[in-house]
Formats: sequence, C-alpha cells, structure tokens
Amino acid sequence: MGKEIERKYLVRSGEYLTLADPIYFHQGYLSTDPERVVRVRIEGDAAKITIKGSNVGITRDEFEYDIPLEDASYMLNNLALKPTICKYRYKIEYKGFIWEVDRFINENEGLVIAEVELDNEGVSPILPEWIGDEVSGDKRYYNSSLVKNPYSKWRGDK
Repeated sequence: MGKEIERKYLVRSGEYLTLADPIYFHQGYLSTDPERVVRVRIEGDAAKITIKGSNVGITRDEFEYDIPLEDASYMLNNLALKPTICKYRYKIEYKGFIWEVDRFINENEGLVIAEVELDNEGVSPILPEWIGDEVSGDKRYYNSSLVKNPYSKWRGDK
C-alpha cells in the first residue's frame, strides 16, 4: 500500500526559478471527496491517475498508475471537474530532500507552493531560504480545493 507523507510551504521569493527547469503539468479531478480524491495528470509527455485517501496528520494513502496519454487528455477535457489545474513544477534538491515547487497559472496565477515528501512525520527538513510559511494543514492549498475555490477568488483573504 502506498503512503504519502508531505509538508507544504508557501514560497516567498523567485530564487527557485534559477535552480531547475520547469515541467508543465495539467491535472484535473474526477472526485474531490476528502475520503477518496481521484486525480488525472499529464506531466510533460506522461500521464497518470492517482487515488488518495483522507489525511491523518500529514500522511495519507496514495496509489498512482501510468495511463495512456490519450485517455488522460479525454478525461481532463470531458470528465474532470472544472477548472482544471495548470502549473509548472520545479524539482530542486536541497540538503538531502527533493523539493517540488509548483508555480500555478490561469485561475490560480500568483500561487507558488513547495512540497517535500518525507519518510516519516517526525522528519524536519532543512528549509531553503526561499521557503515561507508552512501550510500543510490548510486545505485551501490542496490542489483538489483549488478546483472548487481557485486562488484568484480568495487571495485577498490571506
């Protein structure tokens, strides 16, 4: 059984832009029920379907499978909840951890979030200078929440 243990942080500077080349992501959700989130994603020239269970702390069940690119395109265009999520991801190694920095576009323009996956909840990664406040427990920053309530609608409420 797959498990995902991750922490999320806001990004406070554009320094990350010079540390890696971005990959374009287009993803959508077939279900945003917190008990069973189902996501379809095109990541560069590959496609995946992911099923995630509900969070217990910063841990949740996660199952991810490769699917044909054509199937993912169809699901994003015809089955996924709207709006879909478009973003650029930068993978950056820092002091033994891989940071995934997502710079959102379209309805979520202006939002930049960094995630780091951990081996267990007790691990505290060393934070790069460009990392800001932790938002791991704030559901507004879940990608599945950004479909229902895009950043462009609430960014003035931060």
